[in-house]
Amino acid sequence: MLLSKINKSAFGTEIIDIHQSSLRRIALCLQYDGSSYCGWQRQINALSVQEVLEAALTKLNNCHPVITFAAGRTDAGVHAAAQVVHFDTDNPIPAHRWASALNGYLPSSIRVYEATQVPSNWHACYSAIYRRYRYTVLNSRQPNLFLAPYSWHRYKDTLDECIMRRSMGKLVGEHDFSAFQRAGSSRSHSITTIQDVKVQRHGELIVLEIQASGFLYGMVRLIVSQLVEVGAGRLSEFEFERRWRSKHRSEINEAAPAQGLCLVQVGYPQKVFSTTSINYDFTSFLI
Repeated sequence: MLLSKINKSAFGTEIIDIHQSSLRRIALCLQYDGSSYCGWQRQINALSVQEVLEAALTKLNNCHPVITFAAGRTDAGVHAAAQVVHFDTDNPIPAHRWASALNGYLPSSIRVYEATQVPSNWHACYSAIYRRYRYTVLNSRQPNLFLAPYSWHRYKDTLDECIMRRSMGKLVGEHDFSAFQRAGSSRSHSITTIQDVKVQRHGELIVLEIQASGFLYGMVRLIVSQLVEVGAGRLSEFEFERRWRSKHRSEINEAAPAQGLCLVQVGYPQKVFSTTSINYDFTSFLI
């Protein structure tokens, strides 16, 4: 595999410039159960989704190393129903065949739903115009063994989803979300645009969705933890708004558990995958 050069972006991510006509850029729509992984990104002494995927790609690529780039860096324990990844290769395998070929080498916790060829200047992360996450709360007295890996069990309080919806709606727009950013972020600023939010109750399940142009490190889980406090009546709507508008993290100490969070959609200016794949959400069986 021939790569002309590798540059470092301002975000510390490697960008590969393709000048060899034999190289193709392949995009994957990827699903994974994040329970047993340290997150998407490679880490020392921990197993990541990226490491496992790249190992499978390398085997299919005649043992030539393959570098992948993802639309979102999900944290440890977070799931993905529609993660988008790209890589470059000179392997003649037809683009659409990469999905089935990879699934033969991947564990059952990682599935490639679709593969397609994209232009050489297309990027899974930087070409995206939004990401959408879903968080699922099981609000019941009794636990549920089958829902436990994909939800946060809140059994002490009956949550008021109407109040949660009102509070969440005020987040829409461009704001400084410093209050919802965990330590260790590499971003140069904390301003982002939330495009859409949704809070719905389906029996004992409360499903929260949030769509934004980009997310701060740990942002969604910090927002959910505060909204659950609002729904339980321990935090007023006014206090919730005051906390995030203050831009100070000091009053927001706990994040919602990772297992309730799932990356469900990544949007691009032009359609990349078929509608059925990019909209497929493996958490939909919960509702």
